[in-house]
Amino acid sequence: MKYAVPVVALLLSAPFFLPGFHVTLLTEILIFALFAMSLDVQVGYARMFSFGHAAPYGVGAYVAAFALVVGQLPLPIAILIAVVAVFILSIPIGWLCTRASGVAFAMLTLAFAQLAFAVAFKWNAVTGGSDGISGLIRNPGPWGFAGLESRDGYYWLTVTLVVGTAWLASRFVRSPMGTAIVAVRENERRAIAIGYEPCQLRLAAFVISNTGAGLAGALHAGFLLFVSPELLHWTLSGYVLVAVVLGGSGTLIGPMIGAALMVIGGHQLSAVATSWPLFMGLLFMIVVVVAPNGLWGIKSSISNALALRKASRLEMNHVAS
Repeated sequence: MKYAVPVVALLLSAPFFLPGFHVTLLTEILIFALFAMSLDVQVGYARMFSFGHAAPYGVGAYVAAFALVVGQLPLPIAILIAVVAVFILSIPIGWLCTRASGVAFAMLTLAFAQLAFAVAFKWNAVTGGSDGISGLIRNPGPWGFAGLESRDGYYWLTVTLVVGTAWLASRFVRSPMGTAIVAVRENERRAIAIGYEPCQLRLAAFVISNTGAGLAGALHAGFLLFVSPELLHWTLSGYVLVAVVLGGSGTLIGPMIGAALMVIGGHQLSAVATSWPLFMGLLFMIVVVVAPNGLWGIKSSISNALALRKASRLEMNHVAS
């Protein structure tokens, strides 16, 4: 965390020294990083592997699009409504999904995501069907504030929301509830014996995780100014799950790094090879075999090894003296 302030300062100052294309790419990275971090709350801390995390992301995007197009609401209000809507929807869906565990839980989340995809794809009159909803506008306001309409203004809004959500997520996983969720993950029977309620804790992790994804989806709608059923497709759920595993689950920062790597890799490799997903797949397999704890796990292993070496050296010096 000692690098958090310099990193945030660097992100906030990026529009002053980066060209416009790189600011746009950085915005895309931040949104996908938020999406991956939200999934990590489920996968890394509660060990609930969701195959339908695209659902809250897509729903958040569509609700924000409706608020901007139909309601003509200011951009911050549209994002807030999307987050609240996903939060409310996540409670009954989470209550049902968390009755199951393991493969059954994964299949239930996949089923809800595919249901949402089918609704978006078939309900042409409301969602635009396969064409989606285009022509979104970042409506000014509230109180006539137009600073978020520009590319740089929207980038600063994205940085603020992503950093704020990451801070809240780190506080949550270190809170008594976050610790209890990890306790259930490690040994459910023992957690029950000391008074924890696994279903309630899993539901809390599910709702918080989905709400974060809804925020990422709302930011996506305001970023591309376009939404389509692909945002609800199971392939996006698999894509973000790969980012979590690649970066290192259960760390929050690891999935964000994995997401950044996937977005940058996709942009760079697609410019030189049409079959760039093969290279990303190869990288994923190498990381899974060589570093099961992900890329952030490599950094943690090196830090632990250096700390042990330093402690051993201090002990030898103490004995010698």
